[in-house]
Amino acid sequence: MSDKGIEIEYLKKINLVQKYNKHYYDNDKPIVADQIFDLLKKNIIDLENKYEFLKNKDSPTRTVGFKPSKNFQKIKHKVPMLSLGNAFNEEDLKNFEKKIINFLSLQEINIVDYSAEPKIDGISASLIYVNGKFIKGLSRGDGTEGEDITQNLKTITDIPLVINIKNFPKEIDIRGEVFIENNDFKKINKNFANPRNAASGSLRQKNPSITAKIPLKFIAYTYGHAKEMKIYNQTDFLKNLKIWGFKINPFNKKISGVKNLIQNHKNIEEKRKEIKFDIDGIVYKVNDFNLQKRLGFAANAPRWAIAHKFSPNSSISEIINIEIQIGRTGALTPVAKIKPVNIGGVIVSNATLHNEDEIIRKDIRIGDTVTVERAGDVIPHVISVDLKKRSEESKSFIFPLNCPSCEGETVKDYNVITKKKDAVRRCISEGYECEKIAIEKIKHFVSKEAFNIDGFGKKIVENFWHLKLIRLPQDIFNLNYDAIEKLEGWGKLSVKNLKFSIKQKKQISLDRFIYSLGIRHIGQENSKIIARHLKTAINFFKLSNAKNIESLSNIDGIGSTQIQSVKNFFLNKVNLKVLSELEENLKIENTVLINNKGLLKNKTFMLTGKLNGISRAEAKSLIEQNSGKIISKVNKKLDYLIVGEKATMKKVSIAKELNIKVIKQTEWMEMLNKTS
Repeated sequence: MSDKGIEIEYLKKINLVQKYNKHYYDNDKPIVADQIFDLLKKNIIDLENKYEFLKNKDSPTRTVGFKPSKNFQKIKHKVPMLSLGNAFNEEDLKNFEKKIINFLSLQEINIVDYSAEPKIDGISASLIYVNGKFIKGLSRGDGTEGEDITQNLKTITDIPLVINIKNFPKEIDIRGEVFIENNDFKKINKNFANPRNAASGSLRQKNPSITAKIPLKFIAYTYGHAKEMKIYNQTDFLKNLKIWGFKINPFNKKISGVKNLIQNHKNIEEKRKEIKFDIDGIVYKVNDFNLQKRLGFAANAPRWAIAHKFSPNSSISEIINIEIQIGRTGALTPVAKIKPVNIGGVIVSNATLHNEDEIIRKDIRIGDTVTVERAGDVIPHVISVDLKKRSEESKSFIFPLNCPSCEGETVKDYNVITKKKDAVRRCISEGYECEKIAIEKIKHFVSKEAFNIDGFGKKIVENFWHLKLIRLPQDIFNLNYDAIEKLEGWGKLSVKNLKFSIKQKKQISLDRFIYSLGIRHIGQENSKIIARHLKTAINFFKLSNAKNIESLSNIDGIGSTQIQSVKNFFLNKVNLKVLSELEENLKIENTVLINNKGLLKNKTFMLTGKLNGISRAEAKSLIEQNSGKIISKVNKKLDYLIVGEKATMKKVSIAKELNIKVIKQTEWMEMLNKTS
């Protein structure tokens, strides 16, 4: 599969994650079971690990939960409430431990102790205590800020309101899970789909007296921040939680060795039905807090913890129809419409067929009886066909050679690496010529991490498109508000609010602006990297000159695939028109560099060879934390080449020719006032 095809599949998965998150966190009505969502996240993470060019602002590696509800005051967490990476088998756990050992530069013989804690399927909450008093309670929200649900949390008897224990920290953020035990849920199940929904719905009641009537429980398992706490590992922290008056999971264990983790996982899964509350896996945390601190975080998840999930499910259904969906990048994706079937408590009516090659390989046809699995894809997928039940009148599905939207030509890109054509068929429209692509591009333009216009969601984009109120992104800033006011469901107040929201977004940062354009392979992180390099919108617009685009080749993290995508974007006349008119309507802020007062300010570095006692990832992190910059090529822009064991001599030789300082690890550490 070509890079383009891979990205199309990847972006479809990302879009589904967003959809699932909204239903799960914001609506309290999940439309898929946790196993599907967890395996979907794994599939996305695997793709990102395999293909460096895959980056997206909505990736589960960069986001947590969903934006807080408007019904409650939003409060920022002092320490973000991050999600966890997932493991599904022994190989995943081996890779997890291997990454820990490599990052910390440990030897394979070093034993890593883990705290193994069953993962409760409930609602995460943060309890803030000051001088022993519970003063504030927050939901996870989007991980950065949560909802103030203090009064509702105070109705839960498991949560102590005052703690007078000598070693209780002066200030601490206790974190845990709010849930309902299965027997208690049976008494109220007429009002809720499952225990988790019941817990979530109860915590988000505006009236705490209603929440008090629901038998909510709370189990504590970690902390966000703490002052004057002298506890040095997770096992001791859990013991102290119990002393302080909190309930903890009775199945917590300290375990070392992947084999032992697997056995414990098997034991817990076997007795899962006997446990009085729902669990969906086991969380493994590096037990030593000092090692946790060294390992730190990667995007939106800690490097020192992972959730080992339980098994997914599958079921049998019949394909009613096969529809072709068209994504923002032109990918034609076949989706099977199946007879609704209950898979693990979730009603499933759609199943992805991935691409044309997949349909041919499995010989999937309309009318087939198929096995549908809730596994590692964006939506449930068809894994096999029961040929014995196939009708004699059955006909092979003919994949369209023309775009179902614009009837334009579709192609399968040729991959020069694999010497094969891409499995994904794509509409060749590069701009806004194809209706379906244009609609999806505008949806992306107004999305949360782009312009994030309040009250301008996907359904409004579709509605305004069909009413011919918008055709290109700049039309959003020149809407006919008189016409909108006459539409059903709109009035003077709602139009006034929309107008205000749009006006508020006329000022935008350069990185968000670049991201909003939906350039292929240029996700949120790449947009930030490019913005930091270009600094101003004027420099970005100058990329219409092909010579200026070549300057991007010196940016660490931006490769030939991304550069070619930028070129293709600027070669399209409609895209240039969009840029020109947006420039007239918007105030695009110059990029402000963060943390520009570090010890390595204005210095560029490159690493070669193996470092002593520190991994390359940790070294790069230290450089960036101290305002230094990592670049990928030895050229005149490089200030220091840090040389470790078995360094690439060609890089050293070029550096010396260019009079670049070649330094050892010890010299670099001295620059940071550290010792190796």
